[in-house]
Amino acid sequence: MYNIKIDKISDKDRYDYSELIKIFLPPRTFRLLSENDTLPEDYEESININCSVLEEKDAIKREIYNELAQLTGMRPAWGILTGVRPVKLAGELLSRLEDVEKVRDKLTDYYLLSSEKAELLLETLKYQQKTAGKVPENSISLYIGIPFCPTRCLYCSFTSNQTGPEEIEKYLKALSEEIRVCGEALKKSETSIESVYIGGGTPTTLTAEQLKELISLVKENFDLSKTREFTVEAGRPDTVTPEKLQALKNCGINRISINPQTMKDETLKTIGRNHSVEQTKNAFYAARETGDFIINADLIAGLPEETPEDFKRTVDEILDLQPENITVHTLAVKKASRLIEADDEFHYKQGDIVEKMLKTARKSLKEAGYRPYYLYRQKHMAGAFENVGYCREDTPCIYNIRIMEEKQSILALGAGGISKKFYPSENRLERIPNVSNYQIYIERLLEMTERKRKNFF
Repeated sequence: MYNIKIDKISDKDRYDYSELIKIFLPPRTFRLLSENDTLPEDYEESININCSVLEEKDAIKREIYNELAQLTGMRPAWGILTGVRPVKLAGELLSRLEDVEKVRDKLTDYYLLSSEKAELLLETLKYQQKTAGKVPENSISLYIGIPFCPTRCLYCSFTSNQTGPEEIEKYLKALSEEIRVCGEALKKSETSIESVYIGGGTPTTLTAEQLKELISLVKENFDLSKTREFTVEAGRPDTVTPEKLQALKNCGINRISINPQTMKDETLKTIGRNHSVEQTKNAFYAARETGDFIINADLIAGLPEETPEDFKRTVDEILDLQPENITVHTLAVKKASRLIEADDEFHYKQGDIVEKMLKTARKSLKEAGYRPYYLYRQKHMAGAFENVGYCREDTPCIYNIRIMEEKQSILALGAGGISKKFYPSENRLERIPNVSNYQIYIERLLEMTERKRKNFF
C-alpha cells in the first residue's frame, strides 16, 4: 500500500489527483491523504507533496507524475492530462498563444505529453479546422438513442437492452412523442440542425419498417434543409440486412457504421458478439451494393487474449473492405461492464500490448491514406491511451467532431440521451439528461420533455 500525502487538498482536487494516480497505480494499492490525515503504518512507501511550495494545481500534478514515474518506471504518454477532450485543450491553447510551436512546447513541457501525442493532437486539430470549420451560428446537432442490442458485449457499459418486439414498439411510441414535442419547440427557435446521429445500442435492431418510420418522423418534425450529414449506426453486422440497408438508402441516409471490433472469430465469441467475421464482410458487401454510404468501422485494441499480430490482421482485413472511416478504440474497462466484474485491473495488464497495437494501426492507416480527424479519452483505458477516428478522402463525421469540441448545443432524444445546451458568452455547457432505463423513460416521458422545454428551448 502506497500513501500519497498532499497538503491542503480540496474534495475536487482529491478527485483530480486520484484520477492521475490511477494511471500509475490500481486504486486498491494507494491511499491519498491530506495534511490532517494520520499516516497509517501499513505502507510500502510514502510520497509527500508540499502544496505551500507548489501552489498551482498543474504544478502539483507534475510533481505527482514525476514522483510516480520514478517509483514505477512508467511515463504515460498523455502526461498529466486526465480529461476526455485533449484536442479541445489544444484548440484553446492555440487561440490563446496563436503559435503552433508555443502550443507544442506547452503540451510537452507543461502538460508532459510525449512528442508523439502532442503531434497527434496538433495534426487532428488542424484537420478538424480544415474539414469541419467553425460551428455555424444558431446550429445544433441532433442525437436519437435506440437502447437495444442483440446481446450485451463483455466490455459494454452503454444503455443497451435485450428485449422483445412489444417492448421495442412501446419505446418507439414514446420516442415518437418526444420527437414531435421537440420538433415543434425547435421550429420556434430559428435554429438549424447541422448533423443528425441515430445511435445506441444498435439502431438496426429495429426492423426495416421501423427504421423507415423513425427516420420519416424525424424528417417530418425537424427542418433538415441545412443538415450536412445524417448517420445511422448499423453497428452489429448480424443486424444488417439488404432490406434495412435499402430502407436507409431510400430515406436519404448518407453515413452508417458497421462495427466488427475485431476480425477474429474466437474473440467475437469471448466478448459476447453473435456474429462472425464472414458476416462482417457480407454486411460491407451488401452496403456497397445497396447505396453510396460513407461507412465507419469501429475496432478495439486490447481485447482479451488478442495479440498485436491479431490486431494487425484485423486492421489489414478492414483496410481491404475500404471503409471511409475507421475508429480505433482502446479497450476501456468500465464500471458497468461484465469485464470489470471478472478482472477490475485488466486494463493495467494491457498497456504494453495496446501500445504496440496502436502504433501498428497508425502506421498502416497512414500508409493507406487515412488521417486522424477526432480523438477522445476515457477512464480505465488500457495503458491510459486514446480513441482515434480516422478518415480518408475528407469524409470526417461532423457530429463526432462537434461533440468533442463542446462548442455546439446537442439535442439528445430517447433513453440515455444527454442534451447539452451551449452558452457561447460563458463558454459553458449545461447538461439536460434523460433517464437511461427505457422503461422508466416511457413512464416519465412528460418529465423528460418538460426538462427540455425549461432548460434547452
